[in-house]
Amino acid sequence: MPVLNPAQQAVLDGLRAPERPRPRYDPGLRDELRRHLEDELAPLAGLLDGPAFVSKKALGDVLACEAHHTAQAGAPFEWNVALARGVVVHRAVQLGVFRRDSPPPLELVDDAIERLADDPDARIADYLLGLPEAERADLRGAASEVVSAFAELWPPLSRHWVPRTETSVRAELCGGKVVLSGRVDLSLGAPEGERAGRVLVDLKTGATSAGHLHDLRFYALLETLRCGVPPLRLATSYLEVGHLAVEDVDEDVLEAAVRRTVQGSRAVLELRLGLRSPGVTPNPACRWCPARATCDGATRWEEVRLAS
Repeated sequence: MPVLNPAQQAVLDGLRAPERPRPRYDPGLRDELRRHLEDELAPLAGLLDGPAFVSKKALGDVLACEAHHTAQAGAPFEWNVALARGVVVHRAVQLGVFRRDSPPPLELVDDAIERLADDPDARIADYLLGLPEAERADLRGAASEVVSAFAELWPPLSRHWVPRTETSVRAELCGGKVVLSGRVDLSLGAPEGERAGRVLVDLKTGATSAGHLHDLRFYALLETLRCGVPPLRLATSYLEVGHLAVEDVDEDVLEAAVRRTVQGSRAVLELRLGLRSPGVTPNPACRWCPARATCDGATRWEEVRLAS
């Protein structure tokens, strides 16, 4: 093991849980959680004429403000440097984890951009191919900063930790009418039989947020529905401030995830089916909401922001 700096040692200590015995779970837990979800969502799922996809973003948006969720769903998607940075960073981190050499961050970023641009299945490919040189430079610089932060804060990932990056997880409920989906930034370890052993990690830039914990709990629920054994621990790595927030997983955490998933999924389905009008809840997302020009909530939020 190479010599670690204090930040890397703190991450390593945060990922480990030697003081906590690895819990063993009943094999029937997965079926119990699935039944709970399907019992709650089946009445609405039966009204759908096709599958409804519920992601962590959809859950976060609809629970923060239904009107914002509806506006986002109806707005055309457009790439920009800020959005592209996240995609490039995750691909660069993925390459860095699995390469046997140790290229500098900017080389990983350039390799990630090249691979994404050459991938016909990547949604971002056309955007990257058409980038003017100035915007490409902005993207390279912004992505390189984040990849550099990851390299400075995280210890080298041993192959014995079974690292996986950008892992897709999903659960099909109610005969496939409701599809819960997510993509885990980094997964370490693996369960041993019915005993928990996996750590799920989300990489974040920017400030801490309570919603980040809910995102990881949602992933924990999906992971449990997928393999039958919950993760051992959840970790959010804040790359700009060098902080690792961790939470141990137990059945109470999973039940909280189920309740939130049911609440948010119900709202997503009701709005999709047109069963009611969306509610308005002013919040910081009003600043970039597609409906901000005509929404009273955005006006109220701006008044509160200016008064504070």
